[in-house]
Amino acid sequence: MSHMRVDHDLCTLCGECVAACPFDGVTMESGVIEFTDSCRLCRLCIKACPTGAIWLDKSEKGPVLDRSKYKDVLVFAEQRQGHIQPVTYELIGKGLELAKALGEQVTVFLAGYDLGAQGKELLNYGVSHVYLYDHAELEHFRIEPYTALMVELVNEIRPNIILMGATPVGRSLAPRVAARLRTGLTADCTSLSVKNNGDLVQTRPAFGGNVMAQIITPRHRPQMATVRYKVMPAANRVAEPQGQVTYPAIDEGLLRSGIKVMGFRPHQVTSSITDAEIVVAAGRGIGRPEGLELLGKLAGQLGGALGVTRPLVEQGWADYTQQIGMSGRTIRPRLYIGCGISGAIQHVAGMRSADVIFAINSDPKASIFDVAHYGLVGDMYEIVPLLIEALQKGESPNAVFQAG
Repeated sequence: MSHMRVDHDLCTLCGECVAACPFDGVTMESGVIEFTDSCRLCRLCIKACPTGAIWLDKSEKGPVLDRSKYKDVLVFAEQRQGHIQPVTYELIGKGLELAKALGEQVTVFLAGYDLGAQGKELLNYGVSHVYLYDHAELEHFRIEPYTALMVELVNEIRPNIILMGATPVGRSLAPRVAARLRTGLTADCTSLSVKNNGDLVQTRPAFGGNVMAQIITPRHRPQMATVRYKVMPAANRVAEPQGQVTYPAIDEGLLRSGIKVMGFRPHQVTSSITDAEIVVAAGRGIGRPEGLELLGKLAGQLGGALGVTRPLVEQGWADYTQQIGMSGRTIRPRLYIGCGISGAIQHVAGMRSADVIFAINSDPKASIFDVAHYGLVGDMYEIVPLLIEALQKGESPNAVFQAG
């Protein structure tokens, strides 16, 4: 690793470096300049030093990583009440893609109780191995035993890549596993790819969604990432599964937990834009809150859900659960209809995976038309009522578009 160094023969103890450091990373004690753990290697002290006594030493290198010891993609299969969560199949789909590029295979970690059928079912999606930790103490997710068992498996099989869903469970488990393995973790990824040398390129939004950061972990293995739900296609079933299910021996000591589950009460299931097959979305361009009522009526006629962009939530016109985008929900509907939406990258990142994107906007230069499969330039307050009327009469919406 790199370190800041001082040539004490040149140093005049002027204190300019101490004053220049915004992190309190430089101290002057007993007539000696020293750097603390707060140093961020920003080099401001180098610029401030009038005698050139400070430099950045890059000569020290960390241990060389033996990449040959790590192989395959490990997917954490999230289950709730014995049901495999949908994000798992998306992780397997992406894992198979990455593994193919690396000439490797996909394995699965599954923990719970009486999940033999679920373990066999996962084999139908092309994975080579399911490690099933089956025990009554694992029926409900508890962070301590799940972490201990997964770390034990990783140390045994040494996967190259670990994928988890960016769900409440995945966000809780992943950082604990990464910390024990002393490796890196990129959270909330929206895209994954691999380099020829095996490095996993982990893409995620940064700086409020204004930048898409690409992160790699070149000096540590395994490479870990949590992935947003609904941003990647799910794996398809295979005709002839070739994998196997293994039941590893469980050390009772690893099941200890300070958490005691007293019972389980499922939350009230409500409709969500995340699962909707058709989504009608409203942007700032609708101009007034009454536009939401109009678009809600259109969504109802189509049997879909109403979504919004972030500005409408901030104005109090809609609930956060309806927000689509990097800071909201990611959707993958069969049909997306955007009205009055400019097409900012923060919103587009949450809906661009829709099968069909249709945009209505009065501005012909709106960015939303760059990602839309179909677009209509015009006033939504003139177009949408005609569309609703056509749907109520059982007419084809094409007649409305052609008439417009």
